[in-house]
Amino acid sequence: MDSATAREKALDAAEALFYGRGVQAVGMDDVRAASGVSLKRLYQLFPAKEQLVVACLERRDTRWRGRLATHVERTSDPERRLLAVFDWLELWFREPGFRGCAWINVYGELGAVSPAVADRVRAHKQAFGAYLTGLVEDAGLPEAVAPQLFLLAEGAMVTAGIAGTAEPAAVARDCAKTLLRGARSGG
Repeated sequence: MDSATAREKALDAAEALFYGRGVQAVGMDDVRAASGVSLKRLYQLFPAKEQLVVACLERRDTRWRGRLATHVERTSDPERRLLAVFDWLELWFREPGFRGCAWINVYGELGAVSPAVADRVRAHKQAFGAYLTGLVEDAGLPEAVAPQLFLLAEGAMVTAGIAGTAEPAAVARDCAKTLLRGARSGG
């Protein structure tokens, strides 16, 4: 098996295991068994488990933000695009095996002890915030609306992960509608 294939198999297995069971509950031997990549090759690709975690988060970030953008871009009205973010969150929350936000989960496990993981989580959250800022600018709304929408989305992610329901996305969407109405009217 070539290095690129081994890397993808290892990342696929690690991501599923880390998201499903938590990073600290999963050993490199678990990743070896699930991926079919030998332990020697696994450590050649990722000399430390922390590197594997960071690589999983980076790859997941690209996929997650791409899926979000694809969904939002289906809507042409700039203000409705902001609400489409919450529609997409609801779809994500309904996916089989949804266990909350991977970055929040990993940060809760390793953020205090792994600067590399904390940096990767912060980069993801900053990119999501910047994406929302761009949508707010496109809609011609005050800049202050973006961090408010960000907190609504993040709160929905945490609540959905803990409660095991997609309902927080609809609640956050309703709050976002109220926020957008107030921003339009200057109040």
